[in-house]
Order: sequence, then C-alpha cells, then structure tokens
Amino acid sequence: MKTIKYELTDGIATLTFNEEGSPVNTMCAQWQKDLTAATAEVVKDRDGIRGIVLASAKSTFFAGADLKATMRLKASDAAEVFQEIEQTKKNFRTLETLGKPVVSCLNGTALGGGWEVALVGHYRIAVDDKKIQFGLPEITLGLIPGASGITKMTRMLGLMGAQPYILESKLFNPHEALELGLVHELVPDAAALRPAALAWIATHDGAAAPAHHPWDDKNYKMPGGTPANPKIAGMLAVAPAVLKQKTRGLYPAPEYALAAMVEGAQVDFDTALRIESRYLARLIVSPVAKNMINTFFFNMNAIKSGRSRPKDIPRYKPQKVGLLGAGMMGAGIAFAQASRGIATVLKDVSQDKADAGKAYSAKLTQSRVDKGRMSASDQAALLSRIQATDQVASLTGCDLIIEAVFERRDLKAKVTQEAEPLLAPGGFFASNTSTLPISGLALASAHPGKFIGIHFFSPVDKMKLVEIIRGKQTDDETVARAFDYVQALGKIPIVVNDSRGFYTSRTFGTFVMEGAAMLGEGIPAAAIENAGIQCGMPVGPLAVLDETALSLSVHVLDQTRSDYVAEGKTYIATPGELIVERMVKEFDRNGRTAGAGFYDYPEEKGAKKTLWPELKTLFEKPDAAWNITGLKDRLLYRQAVETARCLSENVLTSVHDANIGSIFGIGFPAWTGGAMQFIYSMGVDAFVQRASELAAKYGPGFALSDEVKTTIKKHQPIY
Repeated sequence: MKTIKYELTDGIATLTFNEEGSPVNTMCAQWQKDLTAATAEVVKDRDGIRGIVLASAKSTFFAGADLKATMRLKASDAAEVFQEIEQTKKNFRTLETLGKPVVSCLNGTALGGGWEVALVGHYRIAVDDKKIQFGLPEITLGLIPGASGITKMTRMLGLMGAQPYILESKLFNPHEALELGLVHELVPDAAALRPAALAWIATHDGAAAPAHHPWDDKNYKMPGGTPANPKIAGMLAVAPAVLKQKTRGLYPAPEYALAAMVEGAQVDFDTALRIESRYLARLIVSPVAKNMINTFFFNMNAIKSGRSRPKDIPRYKPQKVGLLGAGMMGAGIAFAQASRGIATVLKDVSQDKADAGKAYSAKLTQSRVDKGRMSASDQAALLSRIQATDQVASLTGCDLIIEAVFERRDLKAKVTQEAEPLLAPGGFFASNTSTLPISGLALASAHPGKFIGIHFFSPVDKMKLVEIIRGKQTDDETVARAFDYVQALGKIPIVVNDSRGFYTSRTFGTFVMEGAAMLGEGIPAAAIENAGIQCGMPVGPLAVLDETALSLSVHVLDQTRSDYVAEGKTYIATPGELIVERMVKEFDRNGRTAGAGFYDYPEEKGAKKTLWPELKTLFEKPDAAWNITGLKDRLLYRQAVETARCLSENVLTSVHDANIGSIFGIGFPAWTGGAMQFIYSMGVDAFVQRASELAAKYGPGFALSDEVKTTIKKHQPIY
C-alpha cells in the first residue's frame, strides 16, 4: 500500500493516511485501491482487534477528491465512476459495521471527501484550533458530496439542519463541530489525539452493545422528521422552486444534492448511499462540474499561490496607506484597509467630504454591531485607523498612496504631483482608474517605475476582485507589492498589462454595448434583459448600464474620441455606444442616479423599477428577427471573444487571470468556469465556428483573427 500504512499493535488497528509525493491526502485511484486492501486486512485480523484508529501523517487530516483525475473524466466514464464510489462506500460500511469502535483523529483540516473519511469514525476527536476547517464545499465546485456525506449529514442534523452544510457549503471549525455534535471531543494538540482515542476505545471493552452509528440503531429517528412529516413536507414543497430561483436551472449540483437528501431520507441507509452515488456519477462527468473545478479550484489556487506575482521579491504589507478622494471608492477602500489593520489617511478637498467618507465605515460596522457580529470596541478600533483630513501634509510617510478621484486626466495628474512627494522612502503610487491607460497617467509621476494601477470594484466591501495594471514603466517590485497589498486586504488580485479599459472594463463594455446594440436592432428590451438573466449574468445589460450611469459611458466615449483625435485617428463608435449616446443627449436619460435611464425609477419607497415604456415606441421593430438562444449566445460569446483578444494582445497573460477576472469582476456566469473556460468547454473548433456565424450576422465584434485563434489553442489547459 502506497497511501495507507496499516499497523496492528495491542489490539489497536491503525490506518494512517500518507499519500506519497503529495502535500495532502486525496481519494486518488491508488488510495481507493489501498483502502480496499486495508479494509481486507482489518476483516482478516478482526478477532484480534479491540478498536480502529484513523489518522493522518500530513499536517492536515484529508483533502478530499483527486480533482485532476476528475478533470480527465469523459461522459462515458459515468458507470465506472459509480462502481468506484460504491466500492469506497462498501469499505467505509465494512469498517463501520464490524462491531469494533472506530475513532477518527482529526489533526487538521478535513474538507469534502476528507470530511466523509472523518465521518467513518463512530467517535471523532479534533485538535481545538480555530484555523482548522471541516465541511463539504463540493457544491462550490459544481459537485455534490458523494462518499456518504449527504446521507450521513442528513441523518445527523435532519433535512432542514443539514441544508446549510450541504446546499450552501457552510464550513465549520472544531468548536462549532462540537456544538453541532459532529465532533465528540476536542484536545489541545495533535499529540493528545491518540491517547484520547485509546481512552474512548477502552470504554467499549466488554460493553454489551458493539460500537455503531446512530442510524444503525433499530430505534433511530431522523432529527426533525422525514419527508412524511407534514411540517417538513410543507417546506419541501417549495424548496425546489426557491432553489430554481437561485440557480436559474444553470447549476445542477444544488438540485441533485437536494434530491439526494430528500430521496435518501425516505429509504434505508444503504439505499440512500446508492442514490447519492448515482447523482454524483451523473454530475462528476458533466461540463458544468469540470468548468467550476477548473476555475474555482485550480485557477483560484494559481492566484492564491502568487503565480501572477513577479518571483523572488520579498513579501510586503504596507503599514500606512493614503487615499485621495473620499467618495464611494475612496470610502470603500478605507473600510477594506481599516478592517485588515492598515492605518489609513482619507483625504478630500474639504474636511466635511473626508468625514462623510469615514462615516461610510461607521455605517457598515454599525449594522454588524447591531446584529452582534462585531463588538463596539472592535468598531472603535477600526474607525480609529481611519484619519479623515483635508490636509495634504497628513499623507507624509505613507508606504502607498492611491488616488480615487474623478476619471479626468488633468485632475488625476494634479493630485499625483501634489501627493507623490510625501511618500515614505521606497513607497509607491497607484491610480484606482477603471479605464484610463496607466502609462499615460504615469506621465504625471516623478517615478513612473513606482506607479501602478490598482482597480477596485464597487461596492468595495462586497466585491472580491482587484485588477492590478502594470504600466509600460512599472517595475517588478511595485507589481509584487501591489499584489501583496491586495492579498493583505483579503481580496483576489489579477495582474494585467496596460491598455484602454484594461481587461475587466473593456470586456464588460462589450456585454452592455451588445445589449444596447440589440435594442437598436429593434429587439424588445424585456427579451434582451431576460436573455442576460437566463444565460447567468447577475442582471441584464440595460439594467447594468443604468447602474453604472449612461452619462459615464458617454463621458468615456467623448474622452476616447478626443484621445483618438490627439493621436491623429478617428474613433468609430459601436452601434451600442450610439444608442447610449442618443439616450443621454437626445432623451436626457442619464441612468439610475438621475432617476431615468432604460428603466424608470419611481420615488415611492419599495416601488420596483420598470422598463421605460418609450423604448417600445422609439426602438422596437415588430419585424425584427430574433430568438432567445441567439441573444444568449451574443451576450456570452461577445465577452469570450474580447477576453481571447486580451490574451492575444498580452493585456492578459494567463488563463487563470482571465477566468477569475471575468467571474469576480464582470459577473460572467460561474457555471461556465469563466470566459476562457467557456471557450474550452464548448470545444475550440465549435466555438470558432459559432463565433464566425455571429460575426457574419452581427459584425466584427465577434470576429476571431488567426492570432487570436492561435492564442486560444496555445493556452488550452491540460490535466
């Protein structure tokens, strides 16, 4: 056996998990084989065994499934996967029903399949450490817990009690596990695990009833009742509809998990396990599962481990950071910094404006204090880290200064020249711009090598992504420091090279402008918005344009036109941009904040926005040819094509930055695994074929050059 060490000493059979050449234990093919062999050893030695201990030789207990192997599965592998899952469960059941006490010694984290291994123990002992995590995160990867996790958690916590831990992938630490009854004992350190396990096994020597799980007791009753209970039945009648509203039918995993929970609760334990295996086997070979594993596991880990960060530069955390501009962005960044212990100087043109920016943090923390999620002293400490000021001198000694002023070149240049000299020696300067090229803004800097773009998304307290933009002269140390700063805020950094709109704003622009172009073609506004929702975008393109302000889009268009003129070129506006320009300049519809855009915003409290009725009169054409599939394709393909172009032009340098950036920055549907994974999941040839059909009908926005096609093929991930 290469992944499990089996020892029998003094009547104690110990199975120690230790996968060769891996930092963690996984349910790889070798482990599955070894588990069968180890289980056979236990059965053979049964008469000499007083108790069984499950332990780990790694710093964590067990990590879960072998996801690289999962990525290699094809649809035709489903039957084989079903047999493998059933064999693993058969081994689990053999150990659990042998009549010998089984103890799981949890020295560290056990997630997914790892938690399912932990649940084999009749008695579970964990090290009391807040950093240790337990639970079933499978749904977040497009999978379901299929190695008995659904069946056991439902039988331990009940149908309603188990839902947050299965359907919402809620994780818990050892202390919470103890309160839930999922862990039976806590010990101070790993050295105390085995003595505690042996002490518990000793209590079973000569015991009348052999050790067993609650559900193997003839008097077992499910907590809260089964689906036959009228109260539970009433809740379950609406559960699928509520779930469908959340998933929009695009994410099979939560639906399969709920089905396995409810169906399994109506049958005996072993039948429930088989139901669970069937759902997992069907799901694990599906494109959605692969898309989500690729991005939320492999791509996310690539970012967390710093694959986009310049190498060999020491880790860095700024102690004091200055912010220029206390508007929505500046105030949001101030809160993010103060929450993470960073001293913050929030500067605006007047003390009133600076104070208003700081008040945003007071408002956000107050709701937490009111709900008991934060203490008043923690709130006071957080607020004390923000110094609101109208004095530029207060910025003296900052390690980093970020300007978050209005998107005007002259204004950004003025504040840069005013504040940059106050940086601490070796400090760096950043612009939180969403569209203006960094290399151009760096012209105002005395040290362009120490000038970078750090693009936060609004609202900063909710949005996890931060786009780091390397200007033409930005040096490696500054990129690495910006990366570390973003991670210190608990956010997700992607690194891109400089261009107009960078990656996220440029690609997001294609989504909203494709929606506006559809309106100009005479397609009903409601159909456009529904297509956006149905393909999995958070909201429709016209609603987004209203939120970001139509006037801002026109301001960017005007700025782009004048930039082109300055370069001796002419900018040709897209059909979508021309529609937005008409909305602002002809009809005075500026967006949500102005109370009128593509939607009307009633002033009565609680009244819902409605599409502006005049859109029908002004734009809709009864003879416009369209179907919902075509609209959905246009919205997704347009963004994917633009992403591939960004990769080809070296604006993006990696697929992981593209996928994570598209999902967390622009709301590209998570079921696709991101804009590049969408291409790979479709199949490169099929994607190229469909894009050329769309280009022939709807213009050059969908056209793929030979360079872009080559780039797509070159970056295709291999597992």
